[in-house]
Amino acid sequence: MAAGYQNLYLEQGASFAFTITLDDVYGEAYSLSGANVYSKMRYSYYTPNVAATFATTISANTGQVTFSLDSANTANITPGRYVYDAVLSFYAGSGQANTVIRILEGIAEVAPGVTSG
Repeated sequence: MAAGYQNLYLEQGASFAFTITLDDVYGEAYSLSGANVYSKMRYSYYTPNVAATFATTISANTGQVTFSLDSANTANITPGRYVYDAVLSFYAGSGQANTVIRILEGIAEVAPGVTSG
């Protein structure tokens, strides 16, 4: 499975969420039973510090993964352009071999905020 590419637009100080659906070569929902998804955002690929870690929610039967950041998290991100990616991992015992797959990557643009709530 090749990683998908999606640019994101986040607003500093506002909640953010988006959902993707993974499907197999037949268009059927990809089973995410026993899977974990991890996603981080950094200033560049080579920056050691993480700007944000997305919370992820998996719907195993529908192949859907929701990525989110609450307003407190986005308020702490300096406005600018970042890179992000997301990996899907299965570990032995979940019915699959130990596997890590990059499922998504792209640019995340964080717009500055003026009003906080």
